[in-house]
Parts: sequence; structure tokens; C-alpha cells
Amino acid sequence: MTTAAASLARVPCTIVTGFLGSGKTTLIRHVLEHARGRRLAVIVNEFGDVGIDGEILRGCGVESCPEENIVELANGCICCTVADDFVPALDAILSRSPRVDHILIETSGLALPKPLVQAFLWPAIRSRVTVDGVVAVVDGAALAAGQVAHDLDALARQRAADGALDHDDPIEEVFDDQIACADLVVMTKADLLDAEGEARARAALAPELPAAVRVVTARAGALDPALLLGLGVGTEADIANRRTHHDDELDHDHDDFDSFVLDIPEIADPADLSARLAGAAERAGVLRAKGFVPVAGKAMRLLVQGVGPRVSHQYDRAWGAEPRAGRLVVIGLKGLDRAAVEAALGLPAAA
Repeated sequence: MTTAAASLARVPCTIVTGFLGSGKTTLIRHVLEHARGRRLAVIVNEFGDVGIDGEILRGCGVESCPEENIVELANGCICCTVADDFVPALDAILSRSPRVDHILIETSGLALPKPLVQAFLWPAIRSRVTVDGVVAVVDGAALAAGQVAHDLDALARQRAADGALDHDDPIEEVFDDQIACADLVVMTKADLLDAEGEARARAALAPELPAAVRVVTARAGALDPALLLGLGVGTEADIANRRTHHDDELDHDHDDFDSFVLDIPEIADPADLSARLAGAAERAGVLRAKGFVPVAGKAMRLLVQGVGPRVSHQYDRAWGAEPRAGRLVVIGLKGLDRAAVEAALGLPAAA
């Protein structure tokens, strides 16, 4: 087989990276719902041990990406578990019949994309798949406010007062490394920005943005899939030239972050839960919260998503065979006070 033919035989993969709550899952869901005949598959990675994003994507119910084509990797960041988790997931997808046309890989919000891209150079992988492009998703509203995720002033004060914490900001490092590896940047939540705000957000990206990398805006995750799929970059061939904060490390970890799962009993008022969760974010320093909750008298399950103090909720589908039980994944910096979050939500303290 010629080199050109081998390249054509490889399945293109788009790596979608971005910080906690930037809108990666919403963007991918829109792509799945507007696949235009492409047979798609998704590998979705969660930082905690309970997967929420994969369940959101399975709720799409689109023919182009059946549920068996959505593979979820939980309890471990994909950039740290490439050999153990990613390669088997890739093997499973490539064994599907009919053959998939394109694979979307959603990393966790704390993942560094470079180790994952480098894995595409492994002999067992490089003949079968290629990185069509790395798409970095950023929160435009947060950037316009001078932050990478949301108002982190309280967290900055907490870190400054705690001598046990590293002085380097893990949030900024993760964000910078994601941007440094990007072939395209998608600025989400453009509906929350005016022209001046968008200009501030773009200016905030400029110091870390690689030359010639395009920035496009998306409202509610809506973006023409043609802008994301078919970039044809072959990023793995250039990844060594993309400098990141972690290039000189033999290994890295995510010890700067904590996550836990809360069991949420049936609620009566979604707005009250959202308000309580927003309060928990402000008082306890919650970076990200997401999960499903049962509502009294409602057959539909409630999807709750929080990015700092910005919390939204919506009914996504009817409860199915799964237990009608609420679970909420909560992520924050190391030392996140679980008891304070439970108290803010009105939950009994863990035993």
C-alpha cells in the first residue's frame, strides 16, 4: 500500500479539549445531531469516577452515532491512562461494523492534550488513525471577565494563604497547555458577549495562541460541523513543536484537584437546587458540578450543570432502566471542602 493510500485508510480523530465547563459536551452533541450522514463515534473521558458527559451524549438518540459507538472512560484523566484506557477504547471502536467515518475524543477538563496526541505515533495506533485536528474549547464569557473558567478571586486568596499549595497556578497551566496544542479554538457562550466582551476574550487568548490558529465563536454549542471535522492537520506529526508547561516532565499528575460524588435525593424545586449549588461554588470554591437529579412529580430527569457560580438546569429525557437516583460530580482545587458543599446543598454530612 502506498503512503497516500495508507493515509486514506486511517480513520480521522478530532480531539476536543478545553477547561472544566467550557462547553465541550454541548459542542459535541451538536455535531452528533448534525452529522450529515457521517458515521461517528465518541470517546468521552471524565476526571471523576462517575461519567455524566457520556450519558448526556447517549441521550442524543441520533442514528449516525448509536449508543454502542459512545465509549466512556471514567476514573482517570485520559492523558495519564493512554495505554490502559484509550488504546482498548480505540480498538473497540475500530472493530465496529459498519466502519466509523470519524472519531471524536472529548478529554476531561483537566487533561493535557499533548500526551494523547503523542500516542497517535505509537506503532499500534499510527497505521489505523490520525489526528484530524485538536479543537480547544474556551469559555468566552469567563475570558472576557479576565478568568479562564469563572471568578477565581476567592480561590486565589485561598491558595495564597495556604503555604502547602504550589505557587504555580494549575488552572492557568492546564488552560495554557490546551491552547498551545490547538489547531482550532472554539469560543463558546458567545451569546453572553457583546462586541467589546468578545474583543477582550480574544485578546486574553492571544499570548498563548499558536500562530495562524483560527478562533471561531459558538452560541449554545451550535457550530457547523464542517468547521470542526475535516481539518486534515495530522497533528501527531507536528506535536513535538508545540511547547507546553509540562514538556520537561517525565510524568505528571492532577494532585492539584479534588473531585467527589454526592448522592442527591429527589427534589421539589430545581431553581432552589441551582441557587444552593451557586452558593456552594462561591463559598467552597467549586470549579465544576454536573449530574442528574430526580424531581418530585416529574417523569423526566433533570440535568444540572455548574461552572463556578453559573448554574443551569434542564430536563433532558425520561428516566429509563437506571435507578431514579440523583448523583452530582463536584470538582475543585485540592482541599475542596466536601462538608461545606454538602451543607450548602442541605445534605447530611458524609459518615
